[in-house]
Amino acid sequence: MPDPAPADVSWGAFSDDAPWVLDDGPQPWHDGLAEIRSDLAAQIPELTRRRWLPPGNRLVTTVVHLGGAVGRWAAGARRTGGSDSRRDLAHRLRVAGEQLGPSYIKLGQIVSSGQGLFPDELVEEFATLRDRVRPEPFAAVRAVVESDLGRPLDEVFASFERRPIAAASIAQVHAATLLTGEQVVVKVQRPTVAARVRADLRVMAWIAPLLVGRIPVAALANPPALVDLFAETITEELDFRLEADNMVEVSRSFAALGQRGYVVPRPHPTLVTRRVLVMERLSGFAFDDVVGMRGAGIDTKAVVRTGMIGFLEGAMINGIFHGDLHGGNLLVLADGRTGLLDFGITGRLAEPARQAFLRLLVAASMNDVRSQLGALRDLGALPPTADLESLITELGLDQAPFDPTTLSAEQLTGEVQRVVKALLGSGARLPKPLMLFVKNLVFLDGAIATLAPDLDLFGEIASIALYFNERHGQKIAVDAGLGAGTWDLDLSAMQTSVGIDPTVGGGITHREIQDRRREVRDRLAQRPGRRRRRGGPRP
Repeated sequence: MPDPAPADVSWGAFSDDAPWVLDDGPQPWHDGLAEIRSDLAAQIPELTRRRWLPPGNRLVTTVVHLGGAVGRWAAGARRTGGSDSRRDLAHRLRVAGEQLGPSYIKLGQIVSSGQGLFPDELVEEFATLRDRVRPEPFAAVRAVVESDLGRPLDEVFASFERRPIAAASIAQVHAATLLTGEQVVVKVQRPTVAARVRADLRVMAWIAPLLVGRIPVAALANPPALVDLFAETITEELDFRLEADNMVEVSRSFAALGQRGYVVPRPHPTLVTRRVLVMERLSGFAFDDVVGMRGAGIDTKAVVRTGMIGFLEGAMINGIFHGDLHGGNLLVLADGRTGLLDFGITGRLAEPARQAFLRLLVAASMNDVRSQLGALRDLGALPPTADLESLITELGLDQAPFDPTTLSAEQLTGEVQRVVKALLGSGARLPKPLMLFVKNLVFLDGAIATLAPDLDLFGEIASIALYFNERHGQKIAVDAGLGAGTWDLDLSAMQTSVGIDPTVGGGITHREIQDRRREVRDRLAQRPGRRRRRGGPRP
């Protein structure tokens, strides 16, 4: 007879081989977390308030490193242009980010998960910042662990690996074994990270207003608002008790939804502090190890499907989701389930925002542009006073969708400029949950390219919509304000945008989508160069 499942599997998406069992209730380290979250949120305005005077030495250091990197690139590889130029700039920026420390490494990690949004050379170079940053000396690691746990290392651990498994911006992770025999990983915060982050936020807050209106993309993002979002995210990451709570709550959400394709490592019931997090050790295949997974008989298409449904369902139905999906935070277990790691960044939607978010996705699946814009307004992406009808006209959303590959380079460039101008004029911005959601969608898009490039995207979208309709149709109808039976999938605009005649239908694989994206990128790259005031090659 097989061993019974651990008791905590009944309420959490945990492994079946439990090193310990968590109680279904507050953990010992849980006391005061609501107040801590509230206090952190209250600190953001002060942390990101722009002072009259520049923030001294740290500003100079930042300008020296970043300005020096750009200057050396401009004097050298910029003259060659093309991919080699971008690769050189990416390398110099990555090195400068590492030298500047945690905040800039974290920014680099965000860029590294933006495949398709940022140049490939930048994404590839910054990917090393996910887990291959220079580690702290072991003496510093030992000091943090012993200080936070209040006892010597050998009174807690039978073994503790000196070399970290991974080292990133905020912390590094070490393999260890408890005195009681359980194999664990220990996440240890870098000793000076909190002070450095606060100093960097003061620099960013001082610089951000200077960028408004000067860089089109930065203006669209609203640099001061981006600093606020970054501050909100990174300050929460500085308290590992909040991360442990995120682990438990996301795990609880998956279990409540019946999502057993995910496994969340159990945080230790007592060995969690502000700077130290001891958790269950999971092992499996790296998320991009397609050969290894297929060799073990794992269906990589099923892995992708689990990723998409679980991510969407947690956000739409329970208002909580892992906010930082990338290859370093995921592994695939031998049984095909996906292990989720690193919960420092978690998307949480209060009930009104969750309903607006749900309306946004349902409206998108129905090709209802007015409802989509209304939902974006309710999420805070558009001002409360935004004139939606005027915006629809300015964005051209009242016109038939078009296939971008049918446009010339000049027409494509003009279309992008027109859309950016309309969004800037409307006061558009990107709220934190929406930013995290979009970033995760970009990662999932890349995951499909790696794990299931021949997946029929429209067939998969229809299958996912059917799943949600069958599992949550009534709740979705109520929360989205739909009448019974009125959720009708309409993919015509999406089909037209990739060159499929909606009246004929048909599928398209992700590989084919990528080919079309390359065609559009190549066409944009061929647009005529702008006249330069001085001589010299274009970057």
